[in-house]
Amino acid sequence: MWLALATGAIAGSSVFLGALIGIFVKLREAYIAMIMAFGTGILIGASVFELLKESAEKGGLVYTSVGFLSGSLVFTSFNLYLAKKGGQKRKSSEKKPAGHSGTAIFFGTILDAIPESVIIGLAILQNGTIGWLLVIAVFISNFPEGLSSSVGLKKNGYSNLKILVMWGIVCVLAGLSSLAGYFFLEDTSPETIAVISSFAAGGIIAMVTDTMVPDAFRKGGPLVGFVTSLGLLTSLILTHFQ
Repeated sequence: MWLALATGAIAGSSVFLGALIGIFVKLREAYIAMIMAFGTGILIGASVFELLKESAEKGGLVYTSVGFLSGSLVFTSFNLYLAKKGGQKRKSSEKKPAGHSGTAIFFGTILDAIPESVIIGLAILQNGTIGWLLVIAVFISNFPEGLSSSVGLKKNGYSNLKILVMWGIVCVLAGLSSLAGYFFLEDTSPETIAVISSFAAGGIIAMVTDTMVPDAFRKGGPLVGFVTSLGLLTSLILTHFQ
């Protein structure tokens, strides 16, 4: 149980680490874009090679398909709502236009983090060990999110303390979400686990294509395609060492 809590918090802690670097270290946007692209590739790989594959094997294609499409639809619906509130570019380091809401950025980041963290806890419950592929994927992808979002928030007048408190809360919620995945999903049927895992995968895929890929390409150009491919290949290699 405590392993799930700690692992989820560690995976989410890179948001806070990225925020620290974004606040106190000036990095070129192209470097941020490449880190984001690499994290995107790893997240896509984790969703396919770990979440979807295991869901299909344990629960069948029907439950997996229902969960995957539901996750994608729910994330997209929430993201449409957050976009109206000013959270559509929550991973961007650009100065936000008037009316762009830091609160929407905050809740959008929580929306990104919770499905990933729940699945980390669920994986520990099922296998008795840490699913390193997903943990590494979440850690790497959260880093540029915290970095670029913090740069953007700072440009809009948010204090360093307020930014760090926001991302600190995200870290705590990531750990609690992982603990919830471990604690509340015990003795759950394979079909239900398949729906939950594929639901998270659908949310992750919708998130990276909606928020991470566009921002990475805008800052890094066509090279991000190759870097994303490297991330995907890395996730495949990691699956062979689990």
